[in-house]
Amino acid sequence: MPATKSTAQQTVTSKIDPKGEAGNTAGNSTAPVTTPTSAPSQVPLKPLSPPVTVTISQDPRPTFDQDTFINTMRAAGIYKRLAEEGGWPTLPAGTELKMGDKGVLVATLRQRLAREGDLPADQVTGSTFDAELVKAVKRFQTRHGLPETGAVRRKTLEALNVPALTRHRQLTASTQRLMGSRFPFGERYVVVNIPSATVEAVESGQVARRYVAVVGKPDRPSPMVETRVTAVNLNPTWTVPVSLIKKDIIPQVRKDPDYLAKMKIRILDAKGQEVDPRTLDWTTNNAVNYTLRQDPWAMNSLGQIRIDMPNKDAVFMHDTPSKRLFAQDTRFFSSGCVRVANVRDFVEWLLRGTAGPNGEWAQASIDAAIATTARQDIRLGKPVPVAWVYLTGYAMPDGTVHFRDDIYGLDPAKIDPHPDGQGVDVPATSSIMPRRL
Repeated sequence: MPATKSTAQQTVTSKIDPKGEAGNTAGNSTAPVTTPTSAPSQVPLKPLSPPVTVTISQDPRPTFDQDTFINTMRAAGIYKRLAEEGGWPTLPAGTELKMGDKGVLVATLRQRLAREGDLPADQVTGSTFDAELVKAVKRFQTRHGLPETGAVRRKTLEALNVPALTRHRQLTASTQRLMGSRFPFGERYVVVNIPSATVEAVESGQVARRYVAVVGKPDRPSPMVETRVTAVNLNPTWTVPVSLIKKDIIPQVRKDPDYLAKMKIRILDAKGQEVDPRTLDWTTNNAVNYTLRQDPWAMNSLGQIRIDMPNKDAVFMHDTPSKRLFAQDTRFFSSGCVRVANVRDFVEWLLRGTAGPNGEWAQASIDAAIATTARQDIRLGKPVPVAWVYLTGYAMPDGTVHFRDDIYGLDPAKIDPHPDGQGVDVPATSSIMPRRL
């Protein structure tokens, strides 16, 4: 068992032996991309407090790197063998266990956790829920993206009772989704693991900063994307996509005729001329024939920052006025784009090396630019690669295996290519495109 830190947010690893929104829309960045040459005239009166967020791992190892494919393939072989050997014991529905409990269910829990290596083999016997068992439960919870309570409640019980064969299939499905990737990792890159609902800023092979995120809901999923972050928009406008005009805007206006004015959404015709909402027939879908654009302000659906990353799905990362969602364990609420908690800190990292009003962009200059409420687009001095991946199972170099819920139902019920993690060679390059032996 690898040594781990004991801080509340530090990932504790476990090794196996031998969680109103902007939609997917293009055309939101219509202003020319510029870098300012003078400081904005206004500054915030006081620093903004970061949103309250759920606690997430501070493990410095990235979810996705050059070795993720082969490490996960090897783990899939291990889990296949675990399944063939009978998997692990399950606990009855409704089971709740905590420190100090005793009995046969505690003994079963010990056997279950030892099977994956969360509990050392020399601790497998016994029927008391002691401090060592608390540590083992926390290790298990960390690997599954669950709150590290050290007690068994509903969510932890559900994860404990997932069969080994299902875990094997998750790992194999994840490797299949990575096959063919030619992502250019480089010195600095960004990873969004959609099932984890987190954003990682990776530098020199380590996670420099990790952020809580809100990703697409199951009926409006976030896509898998590999591209580059090219620009940051401060105080952006938001052009409402046709899908959201139909699904959200028209129903809202039917209920409240003043909805567009309250939300600072303008209607523009084909010539860019503003149209009075009262001239439209809202009992129909005629509004889709116009451009609906929301002005920059604190309640803009993009918040105060949009991060450009050109891609065929027209998705991006952005701020949000709905910051309360960052405090939830399950964060699948968006319409495909990714909302980022503490996005100003993330933007500061992205803009490193990009010329600002007084040297490099820093938190103070970003805050000051936002305070002017003027639209401002900043092109990165050097684009940063970004990958949105869908890894429901993935493995670290030391054998630690992580699992997340298949929120979009993308893992097939039956898959079994290369079950023993053999027959595939992954060269140590910037690409993880597999080469058949």
